[in-house]
Amino acid sequence: MTEVQNIKRGPITRADIMPMPEYSAIRRDQRRRISETKRLRRLDVGPYSTFYFENYDTMWHQIHEMLFVEKGGEAQIQDELDAYNPLIPNGDELVATVMIEVPDAKRRTAVLHMVGGIENHIILSIGADTVRGVPDADRENTSPEGKASSVQFVRFPLNADQKKRFVAGTEPVMLGFDHARYGHLAMLPAAMRQTLSNDLTL
Repeated sequence: MTEVQNIKRGPITRADIMPMPEYSAIRRDQRRRISETKRLRRLDVGPYSTFYFENYDTMWHQIHEMLFVEKGGEAQIQDELDAYNPLIPNGDELVATVMIEVPDAKRRTAVLHMVGGIENHIILSIGADTVRGVPDADRENTSPEGKASSVQFVRFPLNADQKKRFVAGTEPVMLGFDHARYGHLAMLPAAMRQTLSNDLTL
């Protein structure tokens, strides 16, 4: 059975935000550390989609990068906290950013039209038990013309039994889509499942 670590969950507060001169001094090392963190939280599914599972660390990094790049100062901080805190899992869920990535612009437009409504077809299975992903209801995931957003935010709420089984690692865990035109699944590698187990409170 995986040993679940006691990690910081959030929310990120104003007190957690570093002054930008201090962040600038550690930015190179921070980006290297977060790259390794993200490597264990990333999974390609099918030819065009990638799941990036978020946690406190990835969102802390994202907020600081936005502040560093956009240089909005104090006035920007609350907006970034409001935008990214909802993506930190609460202990009873896994939360992912899903990117639909196609390098060629013309082909990308065609693919996004092909997969309209995909936000309602994101699934996580633990053995024979399927958990349907819950899309972000506060944004337009698919346009009225049927074009999917290239960025989707999804959470997988897990009950107590599902959390225990996920952490135990005795059943295969699959991630993907049951969309009619993008029906792809991928198995979570053991190292990734162990990492994501730290997002759950048993």
